Amino acid sequence: MAADKLSTGTLNQKDIASYLDYHLLGSAAGVQLFDAVRQSWAGTPQEAEFRKLREELSAERKELKALHRSFGHGRNKLKRVAAMAGAVISKLNPLNPTRASGGVGTQLELESLLSALRGKQCMWQILAELAPRDPRLNALRFQELEAQAVAQQKRVERMMNTTAAQRFLAAPDRD
Repeated sequence: MAADKLSTGTLNQKDIASYLDYHLLGSAAGVQLFDAVRQSWAGTPQEAEFRKLREELSAERKELKALHRSFGHGRNKLKRVAAMAGAVISKLNPLNPTRASGGVGTQLELESLLSALRGKQCMWQILAELAPRDPRLNALRFQELEAQAVAQQKRVERMMNTTAAQRFLAAPDRD
């Protein structure tokens, strides 16, 4: 890290806006992925939980957009195009194209969800750390959002673990 950034103690507006823009890109793909997963789990006891998680992510994304706007920078056009492409890819769901709620594709979906949630957790954690340096950043709110990301990860992990057998155990022979 450059010494001038440390000595001034203020946020680099361009860097924080870019960082938030990348997370907006990831959040768009994450919402789409949760939607695709919810469709894969349609008709299962887990469907409602995935719908609830998707709604939470969508609300958090709106909050992230507002924060990004508060730094006075517009969305990067190239990143917006990438987000649209990611949304299309998520709808196609290359991890689980048949939308089955069992098998390797489903496992990969769940692992991808956990990775996305972990990335989001890191973002809230970093923003909480930076909050004392800028009045637009609310450390308490970011700590709440970080805790929510951890809780979301636990919910996905619990569903992943409790449904692992249906994905990986062989069905008994039927005569």
